[in-house]
Order: sequence, then structure tokens, then C-alpha cells
Amino acid sequence: MKALFAGSFDPFTIGHDSIVRRALRIFHDGVIIAVGINCNKTGTTDTEQRLDTIRRIYRDEPRVQVIAYTTLTTDAAQQHGAGILLRGARSVKDFEYERDLADINRSISGLDTIILPAEPHLAMISSSMVRELQRYGKDISQYLP
Repeated sequence: MKALFAGSFDPFTIGHDSIVRRALRIFHDGVIIAVGINCNKTGTTDTEQRLDTIRRIYRDEPRVQVIAYTTLTTDAAQQHGAGILLRGARSVKDFEYERDLADINRSISGLDTIILPAEPHLAMISSSMVRELQRYGKDISQYLP
């Protein structure tokens, strides 16, 4: 079974590569990295540059396919043969958002979502968690990207 890692994938975001590498250990048929195209959104790189960068990162991994999509994520998954959605989470807030989105996607398409956290040394923690750890004299440097 293939998994579709959608929308928010950014090759420059700390932790995303580790999530893809871990997903490849779970999904032996591969991972589809899907970059959502939003014509109204501006950013530091255009869509083609972003796709080219991601393709270069995974050029030696034949199980990674990189696509652009303009449809619903669930439609893109079904069009490209993915049986499950993959989302990454780098903080508790990410988990909450992705959990809610997973429920919506399941009700729309029947596709389940797996949320993979970034490895601990790549995860982000909230400012309130930082304050709490500092209050108890804990070293927070290992938790900060």
C-alpha cells in the first residue's frame, strides 16, 4: 500500500525528511509526496522549484513519487493509488489539527490517516512547555530545532 504525504510538505521544514524516511519503513510500496498548488498563495519558491527540489532530495529513492495537485487531498490520493494519507506532526498543536483533519478526510473518502511525529530531536515544543521545563531546571536545547 502507498501513502500520500500531502499539502504541507516542504523540503526545507525541519523534520519532514525524517517523517518520509520513517514512512518508507512502514509503506513498502512507497510514499507519494503531494504538493498542493494554490494559485493565490505566494511564497519564497514557486511550485516548479519546490517540486524540483523535492525530486532532487529523493532522486535515489525509487519508492518516492512527487506530484502536484489542485484537487482535494483525498481525491489526489485515490487518483494516484494511495490507500492511506500520511501527515506529519512536529508539535502537540500539529497533532490536534491533524487529528481533526483526519476525521474529516475519513468521512469524505473513507481513507484513514497516519500521523507520524518528527523524531524527538526535530520536534518543536510550545512556549508554555519551554517555560515549564525551564521552571524545573531542565535543559531544553535538545527539543529546539
